[in-house]
Amino acid sequence: MKTVQQVIIVVKGIVQGVGFRPFVYRMAKELNLLGTVLNNHLGVTIELQGDEATINAFIATLQHSPPPLARIDSIEQNPISTLSAFSEFSIIESQTLAGEHANVAISADKSICQDCVDEIQDPSNRHYQYPFTNCTNCGPRYTIIKTLPYDRCNTAMSGFDMCVHCRNAYTNPLDRRYHAQPVSCPQCGPQLQLSILNPTFSGLNNGDALAQTAELINRGAIVAIKGLGGFHLVCDASNDVAVRELRKRKQRPAKPLAIMVKDLSQAHECVYGNDTEWTVLNSAEKPITLMYKHTQNSLGLSEQLAPGIHRLGVFLPYTPLHHLLMNKLDNPIVATSANRNGEPIIGNKAEIEHHLGHVVDAILDHNRAIINACDDSVVQVIDQQLQVIRLARGYAPLTINISDPATINADTHSILAVGAQQKNAVAFGVDHCMMLSPHIGDLFSLEAQQYFHQSLATFKRLYDFSPSHIIHDKHPQYAPSQWAMDYQQRHSMPAEQCVGIQHHYAHVLAVMAVHQQTAPVFGVSFDGTGLGDDGVLWGSEVMLADINGFTTLAHFSEFKLIGGEQAIKQPVRILLALLFEQLSLEQVLALPIKAIISLGKQTVTNLHRLWRNNSHCIACRSVGRLFDALAVGLNLLEHNDYEGQAGMMIETAANQYLQLHTAKDSGIHNALKRISLSQHPASTAQDSQVIQWHSSQFITQLVLTAHQQDSALTTPYLTHQLCWQFMAEIADKIDSVAEDYRDYPQVFCGGVFQNKTLLGQCLTLSKRANHQVLTSQHVPINDGGIALGQLWYGVHLFLPKTSTNSAETSLT
Repeated sequence: MKTVQQVIIVVKGIVQGVGFRPFVYRMAKELNLLGTVLNNHLGVTIELQGDEATINAFIATLQHSPPPLARIDSIEQNPISTLSAFSEFSIIESQTLAGEHANVAISADKSICQDCVDEIQDPSNRHYQYPFTNCTNCGPRYTIIKTLPYDRCNTAMSGFDMCVHCRNAYTNPLDRRYHAQPVSCPQCGPQLQLSILNPTFSGLNNGDALAQTAELINRGAIVAIKGLGGFHLVCDASNDVAVRELRKRKQRPAKPLAIMVKDLSQAHECVYGNDTEWTVLNSAEKPITLMYKHTQNSLGLSEQLAPGIHRLGVFLPYTPLHHLLMNKLDNPIVATSANRNGEPIIGNKAEIEHHLGHVVDAILDHNRAIINACDDSVVQVIDQQLQVIRLARGYAPLTINISDPATINADTHSILAVGAQQKNAVAFGVDHCMMLSPHIGDLFSLEAQQYFHQSLATFKRLYDFSPSHIIHDKHPQYAPSQWAMDYQQRHSMPAEQCVGIQHHYAHVLAVMAVHQQTAPVFGVSFDGTGLGDDGVLWGSEVMLADINGFTTLAHFSEFKLIGGEQAIKQPVRILLALLFEQLSLEQVLALPIKAIISLGKQTVTNLHRLWRNNSHCIACRSVGRLFDALAVGLNLLEHNDYEGQAGMMIETAANQYLQLHTAKDSGIHNALKRISLSQHPASTAQDSQVIQWHSSQFITQLVLTAHQQDSALTTPYLTHQLCWQFMAEIADKIDSVAEDYRDYPQVFCGGVFQNKTLLGQCLTLSKRANHQVLTSQHVPINDGGIALGQLWYGVHLFLPKTSTNSAETSLT
């Protein structure tokens, strides 16, 4: 006779709002186990009663075959000596205990599942044509939650009373809508409302709000459409007049616009890519995926979508509303975030009317509130690996369970990392779990900083979070750093509990955190700006780093930003500073560079005076700024209309070279000698320990080559070849430094490595040398990942330093 046992099982991870309890219920019924299952602040708690073998079989299935949207971080099992009087297995109401903080990972919003797509297209189904159809396997999560546990009363759906049909589905553990908190139908759920702002587009045909919205788009209107985490600005992507008007009204002259396509078939007419890219595009997260444009534009897409750029952001419908709308349209649509430049996505109609009323002709709204705004995720594929550029819908909040909690500070729950100034996100330690927030944005405006405060308040509310330790960027003028220091003063926090760490080191730490790495890595951290420990703006750092600190191995030599931040907006100033180091003023003025000619002799002379006197100049060694200078020097652009434009232009040109050079006459191809990136002489004995590459000499050589070559070399082809040489030479120099550190894992990070061509070349060289590379995976490689790196440092900060490795010791 089998002995009956009883155990309590606590499952932590992404286990609420993903169909976990009905999954447990069905499995327990199949195995004839008795007991209960409930949601609480810990995650999911299960009481099981049965024989030992059956309970073990239950736990094994739970571990190896959980529900598809779930992620199990840990399963704790404890026996109970006294058996309860269970007569069946049941799902019981969630519990919230006073004084207990939540310890459950919040699920990200999920794109509509195929079952729900089939239902909204089936005239016999009660969800036919209903734009808010969802089930346990899809629909909103993070964007509608107010507090934990994830129950309907704690979401934006609390004010919608379910009809009898939805109630029956919601309470039936065998139904796929069991406890799907946003469950609703046309009789009891949210509804659409269309408002026309521009009288030019009045006189619409009769029909529902969605049909009228499709008519507006076909007529060339710009419509704000409310989605899962905010509004999109939408227009017909094949209507060049509408796209140009959107750019004009939004004051977005050149930054690429993403498009939403009806399905994969339509996507294939717009872009091309490899199998991995198509898999990512069609994944459950449905991110905006950067892919290559077709040279033949069969759909007549506007050239204004991504002017001068060889790639295009494409995504598929991810809500029932999007599916229904796209089925009424023949063409792809522009679907860009509804916001003012550099500010967070807007989530309610009143703000659209206030801030963007002059931009849109109509607003398609609905009455399900967005509690937590969340933008679309943006990704690309490099070397068959996913790279996240903007962490948001589908992926965020991103939670990483610390696999070996014994190695870290036990009080992880109280650590807050506030991230960087640009592409801000914040990170929290929740017991033995690290959580990275969705993309917040650039914190230059009061509205953006308010959104930063709202995001902090969201996680404080969800997790009853009050930080006892804060990690921030060392730059004292960054808004998050100022917030951290202000918080420290207001709460009388000891200085050692509010710590700043260097920006580029945090970039490396972010990738280390993904891999739970604490031992040294060979880190390459390239970006646009970041304050260095010596007061110089860094951004070309090659370092040996571990969890305790870093040592610099190599970087570019310093150059001047004439006028400080003005040089970033007007990158010809960067180019001039580099050229002034190598050429006379007269030689610089003689160059056929459009941006220099546009400035005029007098302005260039004045800038030369500022450079020579070191007046209003900031020292910099950033690779991002070198991209800016080269793009200007090769006449690819005159002004930066958006961040990263120079890098995209250079990448596009280099890609054209790679596609064409094999078809060119070999004599022409070989006529251009490889331009070498030389080493800058060290100014002090201490500097001699660090390799410095000569910034001004490198850029000047490239620019002079572009404007002094024999006319037999066609200018566009030469420009493309020089763009490729620029990146190939940088990759070679990184690899030459890495030769002495082949035993260490390699990390490439920072916004510059969003450049697919540069990173691809670096990875090619690493593979050739059998060098292990740690990828960034779902953590943004740009400043959006900084907070996670700060947090990874923070959770180890107060441990006793017991390093036994000499390499580790040298880094502290």
